[in-house]
Amino acid sequence: MKAAVINNDKIIIKDIDKPKLLLNGALVKVLGCGLCGSDIVKFQHKISKDGDVLGHEIVGEIVELKTSKPTEFKVGDKIVMGHHYPCFECVYCKGENYSMCKTFKESNIFPGGFAEYILADEKHLSHTMFKIPQNLSEIEASFMEPLSCCIRAVRRAELKPNSKVLVIGLGSIGFLMGQALRAYGHIVVGTDLSDERLSLAKNNGFNYTVKSALDSQLTASEIKKLTQQEGVDAVFMTSGSDKTFDLCLKSIRNGGTILIFSSVPNEVAGFLNNDIYYRELKVMGSYSPAPCDIAQSMEFLKSGQVKVKNITTEYSLAQLQQAIDDTLAHKIFKAYITL
Repeated sequence: MKAAVINNDKIIIKDIDKPKLLLNGALVKVLGCGLCGSDIVKFQHKISKDGDVLGHEIVGEIVELKTSKPTEFKVGDKIVMGHHYPCFECVYCKGENYSMCKTFKESNIFPGGFAEYILADEKHLSHTMFKIPQNLSEIEASFMEPLSCCIRAVRRAELKPNSKVLVIGLGSIGFLMGQALRAYGHIVVGTDLSDERLSLAKNNGFNYTVKSALDSQLTASEIKKLTQQEGVDAVFMTSGSDKTFDLCLKSIRNGGTILIFSSVPNEVAGFLNNDIYYRELKVMGSYSPAPCDIAQSMEFLKSGQVKVKNITTEYSLAQLQQAIDDTLAHKIFKAYITL
């Protein structure tokens, strides 16, 4: 079968062995897979190694099925799925830090979504796989996994009802994060440098949008006008830029919550001890979803509470490198790779 494989800091399309369903689970023919920012980070920063196949925002069709117990799935079902599940029993799971669980980290699909076929085990069927509803296209369904990550972040933040929340960075994750916050009833302000992204956010449920200025004080002043000068209750940082720390601190009220949902290139940047201490700020991170977040994500997509139509650019598997380049150059909003 064909797969996009990392080879000497490049992505090449090559024939690899088609996986065989030897244990309980499903062999899935991949129909398409969204390109996640984390795929690009793993490739750029050599976190993944030669021979690896990236991709985890998977839409597919079950072509073989073997289970030890009854299942709702059958051969021929078109499905969307997440790629990890926890054990529910370890210290991390009991503390609801599911993505820190050893089982979670080891329970990946094989070989990766940018391949013609993948293996999913029986627990994937139980915890992360869903049939695609009739009212969602395959591309819309592919947003289930990234949206579930955002839902996890919103839940972890434990915000008071009707909180005023600033989302810094309106790429695909910031766009989903804002809609997830709205679905939970919060008042959302989005900020970005791009007029196009600001318009997209405003047309998809964000209460307010503010264009980022080079001077963070100017941007923060506009944001504070929306909060009677108090500042927002929470900031969700989704931009991946270390230049946004200053805007965050200028925009948030004392006692507010900062949720970090991105890596940054400059690890020296961050929040100072005294800012956190004297202002009683709550600073936290969120990484990957629990199965309950994946289920909630599907409900939000199916009900239309989160809208993802017409924001994706399609590429073939052979164009994966081009999709990465176009994403990095901000030529597109979100890439979807068809197989």
